[in-house]
Amino acid sequence: MNNTTINPKAIQFLNRLKKNNNRDWFHAHKEEYKILETDVKNFYNGINLGLQKTDQIDTLKMFRIYRDVRFSKDKTPYNLHFSGYFGRATAKLRGSYYLRIKSNATMIGCGFWNPNKEDLKRIRKEFELDDTEIREIINNPYFKKVWGKLVGDEVKTAPRGFDKEHKAIDLIKKKQFLFMREFTDKEMLSNNFQKLVVDSFKAIRPFFDYMSDILTTDLNGVSIFDD
Repeated sequence: MNNTTINPKAIQFLNRLKKNNNRDWFHAHKEEYKILETDVKNFYNGINLGLQKTDQIDTLKMFRIYRDVRFSKDKTPYNLHFSGYFGRATAKLRGSYYLRIKSNATMIGCGFWNPNKEDLKRIRKEFELDDTEIREIINNPYFKKVWGKLVGDEVKTAPRGFDKEHKAIDLIKKKQFLFMREFTDKEMLSNNFQKLVVDSFKAIRPFFDYMSDILTTDLNGVSIFDD
């Protein structure tokens, strides 16, 4: 079964959990939570099916509600949201899609959260060589309407080996390459939210295709895979 809408009771449960974020309360309401969790998973499954029409997805991972509090000052045991990501298939398709369902803080995100050292250098080298194509993608009016600006952590001046005066230094400084979009509760609970999420994810594809091409070729454009 694939739900097309978010069950309002799931949001109501999270709001109640916020006021009672302790193990005794959760244990007493765990059966209710499991039913609602299945409901939300079915909503994510619907998004997965929508993505499969235009992309190759091999992973749908739903995150657990239990928090890892070992290294956190906040010792409340449960997350106040549902979240999950959709991973693209094969090593040639890079990037992933993320959705968080939370009262007054629902959001979707796409991109590259923590590129490894080799991938990050390859991306920066591409920007250093030619930043025309990436700027055309992220400055496209429709793309910007859906996703806004490229965000993510960056170094303060310039990475080692790169000219801080380079015309693409704003891109080269990035350590993360992310796009995020937020939704109101009214949007999240609407009948067309699932379609809105799928359409938004579809709009990121030019960026994913470009980055996938970079990360699967060398600077001469030759594939790093043995065909």
